[in-house]
This record gives sequence, structure tokens and C-alpha cells, in this order.
Amino acid sequence: MRRRIKPVVVLVLFALLALLFFKGKAYSEQLLAKQLAEAEKSIPTVSSSTASSSSSEEEEFVLNPIIDVSGWQLPSQIDYDTLSLNISGAIVRVYGGSQITKDNNAAYTTGVDKSFKTHIKEFQKRDVPVAVYSYALGTSVKEMKEEAQAFYKAASPYNPTFYWVDVEEETMDEMNKGVQAFRKELKKLGAENVGIYIGTYFMAEQEISVDEFDAVWIPTYGSDSGYYEAAPNTDLDYDLHQYTSQGYLNGFDYPLDLNQIAVTKEAKATYEKLFGKIED
Repeated sequence: MRRRIKPVVVLVLFALLALLFFKGKAYSEQLLAKQLAEAEKSIPTVSSSTASSSSSEEEEFVLNPIIDVSGWQLPSQIDYDTLSLNISGAIVRVYGGSQITKDNNAAYTTGVDKSFKTHIKEFQKRDVPVAVYSYALGTSVKEMKEEAQAFYKAASPYNPTFYWVDVEEETMDEMNKGVQAFRKELKKLGAENVGIYIGTYFMAEQEISVDEFDAVWIPTYGSDSGYYEAAPNTDLDYDLHQYTSQGYLNGFDYPLDLNQIAVTKEAKATYEKLFGKIED
């Protein structure tokens, strides 16, 4: 007759087998981890010099705000030394339009801005690149041409990087004819770079074409908080975005118009197009 194996012995045997199994598994995992670590050491790595070069090439081009100023920003209230350190360019109003009255504190009745010479000289003295603009108020093609002539005559001695035509008001029938006459006259006089400042709604309403201009500058403020909020909601191919009229910068205690290169454009190339090549 066979001896009966006691249940407790069977349990002990199973426990021992299980212990051996788990120990074996743990050892296998440790061995695998060791092998993986050794394999990782053999993976080729990029040299520090190569990585540094790549990082340098891809470094983001950063600009300070670009401001536009006129006789409404009094030179006596500007600390040009400080303000110049906080901007990457200035667009100065030279001509305020042919309909200026004697009550205007920022421009003479001739249309010439009262402060443009001081603004340009002070910024250029501090190596801030300067472009110029004229507010278009001509009531006919003839007047638009005359405004362009006055604008160019006053601005050209300062060699601005760009000439801008600011178009905001309906001053004549068929505004597009007047705007194109202004542009063509500037080109005829010798202005190489002529851009237009215009709101997209006004452009569509007045059927003004921007195709022949060398650059387009548009205003969209959002809530006009003083900060950049969002890219303009437009399909227009623009270069410069005026994003607030309530910006503040060290060097001037009052609100400023702040602008930046369009986020849809390559920043450095577009900046150099509008303000000249950056010296390395």
C-alpha cells in the first residue's frame, strides 16, 4: 500500500518552486537592463561643436517694437537716449496733409509736421533706422500729386529707408486713383521704396489696390490693451502690423503706436526690407 503525501509537504514544494521562478525572472530582468545600458553607450552622439553651430543658425531673430511718431509726440517730452534703446525702428510723420488748419498743434498750415526734423535727427543720431510717412488728404489727383511732392521735398534730405502713404479718410471720389497718383509721383521723384498704411476694411470699402506698393502696413488693435494680442484676421499679404495705439515704453510717458513685423513673414528679411540691412 502507497504512503500518502501530506498536504503541507505539497504546499511547501510549490512555494519553493514559485520562489525559484520569481528569483529567476528578477535575475533575467536585471541582466536585460544591464545589456540595454551597455547598448545605449554605443549609440553615436552629435559633437558639441555641431550642436552649437546648429543652435546658432536657428537662433530666433528678436526685435524691439517699431514706433511711429509725429508732432503730437513733443520732442521736449521724449528722452531720446532711453527710448532709442527700447525700439528697433521709427516711422516719422513728415507731412500731415494739405487740409491742415492753423488750429492744428502738430503741423503747419503748409501740411509739414512741426516736429519731424527733430525726431529724425535725434533717432538717426542714435543709430535708430528711420522711415517716414505722409497722411493723405488730397481731394483730387492733382492735390494728391502735390502732397507727394511736398512730402518728398521735406523728407528726402534725411535718406529715409521707406516712404509710407497713410490712407485713412475718404477725401475724393475714386480714392484709388488718388492713392495711385500719390504712389506714382513719389516713384517719379526718386523714392525707391513706397509703402501704404491702410485698414483692411477701408481698403475694401474704397476699392483701393495695394498691389503696386512695395510694402503694406495695417492696423488691427484687438482690445487695444497696449500689448500684442493676435495676428490680424486677413488674407492680405502685409509686412507690418500696428497692434496698439496704447503702448508704453521707457523714454516717453505717454501712449505710443507700437508695430511689429508680420508674423506671417520671415522677420529678419522683412525688417531689412523696411529698415535696411543689419550690420553683423
